[in-house]
Amino acid sequence: MFGIVRPCRHRLGEKLTSQWMAHLCGLCLALRGDHGQIARIVTNYDGLLVSVLTEAQAETDGGGRRTAGPCPLRGMRTASVAHGEGARLAAAVSLVLASAKVRDHVTDGDGLLARKPVARAARRVAVSWDTAGARTGSAVGFDTALLVDAVDRQAGIEALAGPGTPLLTITEPTETATAAAFAHTAVLAGRPDNAGPLAEAGRLFGRLAHLLDAVEDLHADAASGAWNPIAATGTSLTEVRRLADDAVHGVRLALRDAEFTDARLVHLLFVHELRRSVDRAFGTVPVCASHQGGGPHGQQGPQGQQPQGPYGQQSHGPYGSPQHPYAGGGGNPFAGGGGAYGGDGFGGGFGGGVPAPQPPRRRGFWAGCGMFWLLCCTCKLCCAKEYEGPWSRKKREGVCRDCDCDGCDCCCPCDG
Repeated sequence: MFGIVRPCRHRLGEKLTSQWMAHLCGLCLALRGDHGQIARIVTNYDGLLVSVLTEAQAETDGGGRRTAGPCPLRGMRTASVAHGEGARLAAAVSLVLASAKVRDHVTDGDGLLARKPVARAARRVAVSWDTAGARTGSAVGFDTALLVDAVDRQAGIEALAGPGTPLLTITEPTETATAAAFAHTAVLAGRPDNAGPLAEAGRLFGRLAHLLDAVEDLHADAASGAWNPIAATGTSLTEVRRLADDAVHGVRLALRDAEFTDARLVHLLFVHELRRSVDRAFGTVPVCASHQGGGPHGQQGPQGQQPQGPYGQQSHGPYGSPQHPYAGGGGNPFAGGGGAYGGDGFGGGFGGGVPAPQPPRRRGFWAGCGMFWLLCCTCKLCCAKEYEGPWSRKKREGVCRDCDCDGCDCCCPCDG
């Protein structure tokens, strides 16, 4: 269940949680309906954002939902789930995203994929997912060749990259692919004027997804010798953080230019949760009342330091202002997190040190698949307070786990 936007129940609230789960289940069922049970393994958080955007723009007539039968991941309960063109577009995008993930694991030689017979089989799976994604995309008028072309161009761009190569040169294919997917939601919803703003939001979201994936994999890639854009280009983590912050701000501005029928879930995911995704990747997530002492480091950062803003003890922004320029009147949105880079956490950039502590070793593709199904069958993906990611082995939060968060004020204010 990969993806950078991973909200939990106490921040969504009851109504938005039910909407989020409707899109998650709708994506899963769209994959099953068009491509069979095994295709459900590519369900991911970022793919369902396409479904969220489509429904948020459409006129609310109730036609975008249906009642799904009992499912083990819902405790054998029925549920109202999203269906229709938005869910199918999300399924097409998810298949191509998963294909890209498989190819990336093959290129890096992760686990069993280092063996040539297994790698060949994995490539065939990736090609089949590309074909399946193209079939579903065509059914909703979306040409997934744009996504496949971006995946194919990525390898060539990475092969030519080296010290001094701009990091945004490497993220360009991902930006192009996500821009196309986001823009097509406007077509499906019958709001063609939204295509431009959503393409810009998608471009910046793709950039952010690529950057955060590189940050989270930096340790593991260094240990295994795998290629990582941050290490390959010699970009400092301070600069990566600046690019990530700019992308979050740009997504927010782009969405302001789009018209929505109901923007509440979109606003929470693309403004609040996207900002938290950056904090989480850099180890600067603020500790809210419900989670104090509950994380692996309690209220302290990953190296035992007291929480600070990412720009130092006084939480000054990157331009010397105590208030972050993107906070929208709510103060520094990163204040209260552990100092994770600069002089405290990451040793001032890639050249001056690497983040600590070391994350666990990633599972190979097939071992991860087996663990994914085990998590599904035991309902941990849905209901566990915390579980280990099937491939990354990073700590994840169950989507609809119980969370006693009454009075939690961790969602920072904004003017959106």
